[in-house]
Amino acid sequence: MSFKNFLPLLSLLLAACNSQTKIEPAIFNADMQTFSNYESVHTKHLQWDAEIDFTNKKVKGIATWSFENTKQVKQICFDSYALQIKKITVQGKEVKYHETELKTNFGSGLSIPIELTDTIVSIEYETGENAIALQWLSPEQTAGKKMPYLFTQCESIHARSLMPCQDIPANRITYNAKVKVPSGMMAVMSARNPTEKNAEGRYSFEMEIPVPTYLIALAAGDILYKAIDERCGVYTEPSMLEKAATELSDIPNMMKAAEELGGPYRWGKYDVLIAPPSFPIGGMENPRLTFATPTIIAGDKSLVSLIAHEMAHSWSGNLVTNATWNDLWLNEGFTTYFERRIMEKISGVEYNDMLWELGYQDMQSDFDALGITHEDTRLRIELKGRHPEEGFSNIPYEKGAVFIRMLEEGVGRKKFDAYLSKYFQTNAFKPMTTEKCLAFMDEHLFDGDKTLNEKLKVHQWVFEPGLPDNCIHKLPVRFTQVDITRKQFEKDGLTQKMVVSNWTTHEWLQFLRKIQHPLSTEKMKSLDDAFHLTGIGNSEIADEWYKLAISSNYEAAFPEMEKFLASVGRKKFLEPLYAEMMKTPSGKKMAAKIFEQSKQNYHPQTAKKIGKMLQG
Repeated sequence: MSFKNFLPLLSLLLAACNSQTKIEPAIFNADMQTFSNYESVHTKHLQWDAEIDFTNKKVKGIATWSFENTKQVKQICFDSYALQIKKITVQGKEVKYHETELKTNFGSGLSIPIELTDTIVSIEYETGENAIALQWLSPEQTAGKKMPYLFTQCESIHARSLMPCQDIPANRITYNAKVKVPSGMMAVMSARNPTEKNAEGRYSFEMEIPVPTYLIALAAGDILYKAIDERCGVYTEPSMLEKAATELSDIPNMMKAAEELGGPYRWGKYDVLIAPPSFPIGGMENPRLTFATPTIIAGDKSLVSLIAHEMAHSWSGNLVTNATWNDLWLNEGFTTYFERRIMEKISGVEYNDMLWELGYQDMQSDFDALGITHEDTRLRIELKGRHPEEGFSNIPYEKGAVFIRMLEEGVGRKKFDAYLSKYFQTNAFKPMTTEKCLAFMDEHLFDGDKTLNEKLKVHQWVFEPGLPDNCIHKLPVRFTQVDITRKQFEKDGLTQKMVVSNWTTHEWLQFLRKIQHPLSTEKMKSLDDAFHLTGIGNSEIADEWYKLAISSNYEAAFPEMEKFLASVGRKKFLEPLYAEMMKTPSGKKMAAKIFEQSKQNYHPQTAKKIGKMLQG
């Protein structure tokens, strides 16, 4: 063959070679907040091998994914956030890959070429400095002060900073993990867990039930376990173990009440990890192992409704999962309603009515903040191009719950309970959209009766802003007496007339939320002297008291408030207090000072949000 004839052939060969190795950048799906192409090729199982490096604050891992190429595409795409990719192999052979530039709030897309017969991809990587799912704690930031501690928080789209994954709730995976931690520590995950430490610091985990990636969870530190019964127990630091186990001793009764409503519990064990104080939220419903804030350990079981909420997620959320974050109300509205039904069974109707009222007040505060006509006061919201966290408010929780409560009263509890159980059992381990949920409701709750659907204003509840006029709102009997006591105190300032010995946390919250803001220094001191509210160990009461102290400029409470803000990392408490301080020039200075001293104790997501608040 002449050289002249060889050139065209060489060009064709090079073109063919280039076409085989070309990798297309992952495309960001703004509707789903993901770079993954899970609808074409989806992950099914994860084998995760990880070492926890506390010295450098990194997780060094190998994520080996089994996948199914349903659309016969030529690459698989993952979500990644600030990960340092070391090597990628497909079917054991190293391949080139493409990573997009970091997109603020959403991370990067990772594209990996695959052949049509491939089923395994393995990614070796390290987590980056800005891994938003991880919080690293020094020994001084823990309860025991002996060992460092790590915990993860992957909801909503933070799993991508722990490992490369298809980070979308519509895709479910099973997983196995092997995790290495320093000697003397225990590691636990949202899986089958050890109950004792081992000398080598090597732990193996299995989650054989498919879960979305936001429910992958890990904690490591000075952790011990105490059983409550044969399928429930508590993990926490040694100094808190006995207290936590006593506080949560009603978990078996909660489980019994939950199963009566939702059907059999399908996850095997149900344990609770009481996390360090910096845990940023109340609780996280990680399957088999709820992560919970230590602020629920009040000594009188008055705050354990949070555990009822996370347990209820074992049905609404973990079993039947919102397909997208636009449908968050399906997880949280059903769960908040379910929580209240558990608490009604455990503590009675009068007690539960107080929980409903406080939740209603929380919802109204968000209506006030957003505006009653704001689009985000709909249940089914639009988050295209927005971070899912923008959808997390009291609206999906409390408006969703009162919607479900309205349905129950509209059709009767017996019929509603049969529908609810059928909803969970029929749709188990499936992604759920608002449209599918309402279609199921039409068929199994309304029996196709469009007149009843319209009478109950279902469309208005779900798709329109604000609160329909058929919302159920009843003042609890026990709050009636609280309001009488409050009004009398506002009139005469005499604490001697206040009969509060039988008040629960909830009565105190009603009193402090509804009392005049601001109060005079004399009345503040009178309350403080009588009931020792400054420095109180109950975080819910403390938060309301310190808000009142800020608005009333009650300086005697400020030193203890600073300690509270330095030791508690829960956003529910931090954000209102900083917001209250930001209302005055002197408060702004105090907020800046406290934040600078305390921010290292906050979860990175929390510190970022409060930092923005203070800049505004």
